[in-house]
Amino acid sequence: MTNRDSIPAGAPCWTDLMCSDFEASKKFYTALFGWEYEQTDPDPEQYGGYTNALLNGRLVAGLSPYDPAMGGIPDVWGVYLKSDDIQTTTEAVEAAGGQVIAPPMHVEPFGHMAVYLDAGQAAVGAWQPESHHGFGVEVEPGAPAWHEVYAKDYAGTIAFYEKAFGWKTSVMADSDDFHYTTLGEGDDALAGIMDGSGFLPAEVPAHWMNYWLVEDVEEACKVAVAHGGTVIDEPADSPFGRLATIADCCGARFRVTAQVTES
Repeated sequence: MTNRDSIPAGAPCWTDLMCSDFEASKKFYTALFGWEYEQTDPDPEQYGGYTNALLNGRLVAGLSPYDPAMGGIPDVWGVYLKSDDIQTTTEAVEAAGGQVIAPPMHVEPFGHMAVYLDAGQAAVGAWQPESHHGFGVEVEPGAPAWHEVYAKDYAGTIAFYEKAFGWKTSVMADSDDFHYTTLGEGDDALAGIMDGSGFLPAEVPAHWMNYWLVEDVEEACKVAVAHGGTVIDEPADSPFGRLATIADCCGARFRVTAQVTES
């Protein structure tokens, strides 16, 4: 993925973290990525304390605190795809076999949002921007580098995103042990779908995964561990750059890469 002047409809436009320990999470990502923070509203109760993360003054992610006493909600990164019309997108999601978790709502004055389960049961959001246009920076250290779905129903998931979000897909890999499809092609690809049926445990649902660009994967892992995180997959080379999987101080998983991936 390359940096974009604007985000097309159907592409990832935002990501946010549901976090059980808000202050610890903020400190973790500041140490790892150099983020600073601003609340979306001066009233801390407005929007539940939702806070924007900034990288050098540009929007990069959101953090949303929740009460762990609610139970059953793990710390997790969510991904939102851009919608030009949230109602139309919601209808398309249902027609394509998805489910509505959170119906369209107006988050005034920022935009309209909804949250769904795709046809393979991965949670995904939609965002129709008003004053909040999503990512202000991508493909820089500390910013998003890539987003992909780990799908248990690979063919069904591809069909869903084509129908619900208008994806024009391209098969990147189709070997015996690696199946991968992208939104767009080559350097113009914007997101991916990986066949996770062979490696996702039965208890782990299909899900979206964020990749963040770093200058040095090993150093990022050291910083993460020093601030309460865990390295799930040790740094390793791939055809798309050096990668590692990290769980933050509260268990939310993501990947870091030292080279922008085309898939």
